[in-house]
Amino acid sequence: MKWKLTGRYILSIVLVVTLVVFINIFIMLALLIAQSIFDIPIFQGNKTTPEDFARQFQENITVVNHDVTITESGKKALIEKNAWIQILDENGKVMYSYRTPKGIMEKYTPADIVQTYKYQEIANTTVFVGGKKEKSIDYSYFIGIENPGLNRYAISFDNRDIYRVVKVVGIILVIDVFIALLIGYFFSKRLTQPLHALIYGIKRLANKDYTVHYEPKGVYKDVFHNVNFLSNQLTANEKERKKLEIMREDWIGNISHDIKTPLASIQGYAELIKDQDYHFSLEEIREYAEIIEQKSLYIKEVMEDLNLSTRLKNKALSLNKKTVNLVALLRNIVIDILNDPKYSNRNIVFHVNQENIPVEIDEILFRRAINNLLYNAMVHNDENVQIDVLVEKQERTHIMIKDDGKGIRKEELERIFDRYYRGTNTGDAHRGSGLGMAIAKDIIQEHNGELTINSEIGHGTTIDIKL
Repeated sequence: MKWKLTGRYILSIVLVVTLVVFINIFIMLALLIAQSIFDIPIFQGNKTTPEDFARQFQENITVVNHDVTITESGKKALIEKNAWIQILDENGKVMYSYRTPKGIMEKYTPADIVQTYKYQEIANTTVFVGGKKEKSIDYSYFIGIENPGLNRYAISFDNRDIYRVVKVVGIILVIDVFIALLIGYFFSKRLTQPLHALIYGIKRLANKDYTVHYEPKGVYKDVFHNVNFLSNQLTANEKERKKLEIMREDWIGNISHDIKTPLASIQGYAELIKDQDYHFSLEEIREYAEIIEQKSLYIKEVMEDLNLSTRLKNKALSLNKKTVNLVALLRNIVIDILNDPKYSNRNIVFHVNQENIPVEIDEILFRRAINNLLYNAMVHNDENVQIDVLVEKQERTHIMIKDDGKGIRKEELERIFDRYYRGTNTGDAHRGSGLGMAIAKDIIQEHNGELTINSEIGHGTTIDIKL
């Protein structure tokens, strides 16, 4: 994997460079061909080149009875080009001249002609040569153009020298390619080596090994930082999952035991009543039936808690909201609890500073939440503990449930709203689903409210609800 990644990186660089070179060569050839075929001035201007001007100037030369001259259009063209002309006969003698510089030769030998064309500049002009044949007589002419930007060089070369140059250039290119590959290798290694570590780390995370940690540095500093963050998050999630799994298993064990006990009672009393060997009085049958009913109601409550908790957790519960007087609702809840024979001796004090506080809530669910909170306060405390229920309207509506009981330890306080959690203060006489506090908090949050809890050992617990 390591060499494959590095090799692909180097190969991609070489392929891109090669492709760019070939594309550039192809474009240059295409442009040259287009310029040649369609006479498109791509690499030069629209003006006629000096070479073409010199060759085509023969059209402006006239010979009449061996009298040589140039046309008026030719003179005009020479003036526009800032050029001069000398026309020579076959012997190199000047037959005609126009705008020639001072001191120029009047007769040329063949060697002079060659030297003048190839190597000499006359009066800061670049000289070009042309020819015209008229009645079997060959005339030649010099055209000198004064243009500082115009240059012409005569080059001679040996094909063997060109071969040597190409050979040397080829060797240099091979060395350059080798150096480029070497540099590309070390550069790609520097870029891909951290990637190898990242890929390996991601594989470890995928295999649930969350001990991955890198020092954020280099080009991939942010990537390393994010991998470390992901590793920490997965580690925390795994710890939370394991803790929740332990709690869930404990809860399943507890709830199974709690359901098994009333089921055993229901089964036992049902078998007694069914047994033909026993003859029970009407009072005994009613007593057994009442026990069966209580146990059945308990199991029903547990099942309802499970169903409600699941629906709240999955946001699958629609609220049936309506405007309710919160003061009257809370007062009725307190009265109903005190009317229950099991809690008739409890000390619950209701405080209110106004009689009408309208709120828009689902009355049934909200009553369930407040009941859960109040029953939790009673179950976890002694009978002589006072529970205060306060409600008031400020910027937001506040409901406070306060007791002066045992209090809750900090480590338990952090988990009290977790599903499946049962506090250590719960007595053996109390059985339940362990979902009451979680359900209460979920219901409050479904009403866009906030629920906070504060407690101090030996001084009691305070629950604050804001709507």
